[in-house]
Amino acid sequence: MPKHPTIPYHIESLNPEETARRGEDFLQAMSTRRTVRMFSTEPVPEEVIRRAVATAGTAPSGANLQPWTFVAVSDPALKKEIRAGAEEEERRNYGGRMSETWLDDLAHLGTDEDKPMLEDAPWLIVVFRQNTRPDGRQNYYVQESVGLATGLLLASLRLQGLATLTHTPSPMNFLCRILDRPANERPYLLIPVGYPAEDCRVPDIRRKEVEEIFVIRK
Repeated sequence: MPKHPTIPYHIESLNPEETARRGEDFLQAMSTRRTVRMFSTEPVPEEVIRRAVATAGTAPSGANLQPWTFVAVSDPALKKEIRAGAEEEERRNYGGRMSETWLDDLAHLGTDEDKPMLEDAPWLIVVFRQNTRPDGRQNYYVQESVGLATGLLLASLRLQGLATLTHTPSPMNFLCRILDRPANERPYLLIPVGYPAEDCRVPDIRRKEVEEIFVIRK
């Protein structure tokens, strides 16, 4: 069996009180995370976005190949072009590509094909998945890996006081063209990032209680 270099690894040892405090603090922060569609145009420093992307890059991935790219866009002209592309696809979705069941399930959220947040938000982060490496070799568990990284990205942004929207104007291939991405990358998510608008409102929804999603076998 081939041997590969290793390094020591230790994790901070916490007492039960500190464990509970940290866990509860994180739970409360994530409990207040909401999908936002009304953004302020107030600027967000680039280092905030960079820190969130660096956090996303710590996610586990298949064979540690890290098959993701995060393209952060603040240029107004690019944001306008992205909005136009997204709204074109969304008009087709709401105009017939989505089933009636799908539209019914979305109705309580008040979504439609108009996406002003794509220009209002100071940043758009477009997450790309790398289906293969630049040399054409295979990546592994790409969807799972990029999903894990995106979760860390959203958590970091929330902990830094920012709001996000996970937007999927499927199909999203227009993003490859606008952002000049290589052939081995495909769009995964389009995420407006910023502060909520002063008059921001979100749907009155509930999340499942832990008892509804948690199964334990002793």
